[in-house]
Amino acid sequence: ILEEKSRIVDPIKHLKNWKVDFLISLDSRNLSTMKTCHKIGVDIFNDIMAFKEKNKIDFISKTATPIIIMHMQKEPINMQINPKYNFAPIDIYKFFSKKIIDLVKEGVKKSNIVVDPGIGFGKTLSDNINILKYLTLFHSLGVPILIGASRKSLIAELTIKDYKLRGQIKKDISPSKRLSGSLAFAMHANKCGVQILRTHDVFETNQALIC
Repeated sequence: ILEEKSRIVDPIKHLKNWKVDFLISLDSRNLSTMKTCHKIGVDIFNDIMAFKEKNKIDFISKTATPIIIMHMQKEPINMQINPKYNFAPIDIYKFFSKKIIDLVKEGVKKSNIVVDPGIGFGKTLSDNINILKYLTLFHSLGVPILIGASRKSLIAELTIKDYKLRGQIKKDISPSKRLSGSLAFAMHANKCGVQILRTHDVFETNQALIC
């Protein structure tokens, strides 16, 4: 936790000094970090563990801070070891539906909740594709949707499969070579009405959206 704070507190303070109108979102699983960063002006908290702990929920409820709930199967260390779903979009929808109800009961405003299906977090390639195919399903939850597919490994997996179908061998596609796939998924998500896109390539993604 101390290392996490040492890495992010000064950059956040620096950003807050910029005379630019933007919101700062912080990814952290640690309540102590959230509390520290809330004091210096972080606007949104994203927890890959989906705010399971009661003390986190109490903090979010008390401060009325917007949050991003991400879906992840298992833990980061083992999430990609044989992930299993009946059908990923439906399973994840049910997870969010229950989670939103539980959080609202604990005093979190529904208007402060965003959901992130967690592309690449405890999902197979097929799971990820099905989630992206059925993105519009999540609108019926009544909260904004965030999608983060930028530079992720499923882009490399799809590209390698395409090479294989054409009789060519490609062992890996580095993150620096995944921009086109990132833009394709971002445009797909936008057409599905997704409100928030997480991207490494802000200029390129914005350009694709306005063209």
